[in-house]
Amino acid sequence: MDLELNDRAFLITGGTDGLGLALARKLIDEGGRVAVCGRSRDRLSKAQALLGPDALCFEADVTDAAQLDDFIDTTLGRFGRLDGAVNNAGRSAGFPVATSLDEQWREDYELKVVAALHVARRTLPALEATRGSVLNVLAVLARTPPANSTPTSASRAAGLAFTKALANEVGSRGIRANAILIGLIESGQWVRRANDLGMSTEEFYVSMTERSSIPMGRFGRAEEFADLATFLLSPRAAYVTGVGVSLDGGMSSVI
Repeated sequence: MDLELNDRAFLITGGTDGLGLALARKLIDEGGRVAVCGRSRDRLSKAQALLGPDALCFEADVTDAAQLDDFIDTTLGRFGRLDGAVNNAGRSAGFPVATSLDEQWREDYELKVVAALHVARRTLPALEATRGSVLNVLAVLARTPPANSTPTSASRAAGLAFTKALANEVGSRGIRANAILIGLIESGQWVRRANDLGMSTEEFYVSMTERSSIPMGRFGRAEEFADLATFLLSPRAAYVTGVGVSLDGGMSSVI
C-alpha cells in the first residue's frame, strides 16, 4: 500500500530513542521528512547518524515552552510545512495515590499533558494548511488504571480526553487527532529497567509478560508501533479521527 507520504513532514517529541526513533525511521523509509527532539546529546547524535543528514535532531526539553517553541519553529523553517505532530515524550511513573507527592503529579502532567497541548496549539495552523494530524502516544492504562499506576495512568487518561476534544474541535478544519494506547512494547526504558534489576532483557520481558497476562504472550515490538502510527499519520487514514487505538497484545480488559 502506498501511504502517500513522499516529501511530507513530521515532528516527533521524544524521538531519539525507542518508539519515537522507530517511527522516525519508518516515516523516512516511506519518503517522509522528520524532525525529532530530545534532551540527551548522546542520543541525539546517535539518532542523527541513524536518520541521516536530512533529518532534524533538535535538543529540547518539552517541559520548557521556549525550547519547545524553538523546536517547532526550526522544524517549520527547515521543511516549510508540517503534516503530522506526534506527542511521544514521556516516561512511566507509577506510585500509590496515598503516598505519591504533589511534585510527582505536577512533573508528570507538565511532561505528558501540558507539553502535548502546547505542541497541538502551536502546530494547528501548519496542520490546517496540509490537512494533517496530531497523534498522541498514551498508555493503555488510561482505560483501566490498576493500583499503583498514578500519576501516569491519570495523565494518560487526560491525554485521551484531550485527543477526543481536539478531534471534535478541529475536524471542520481538515485536521485529525488520534491516539495510540500502548501496552508493553520493547524499548530502551525496559532495557534500563532490566539492567537495574540485574536481569537480562529477555528474562525481564518473560517475567513482565507473565505478570501482565498478555494474551499474545510477548512484548510488542517498536516496529509494530511504527507501522500503526505511520498509517494513522498518512492520508490513507483520512477518515480516522477522535479514536484511541490499543496496541497491547490484548492486555487491556476493555475494548
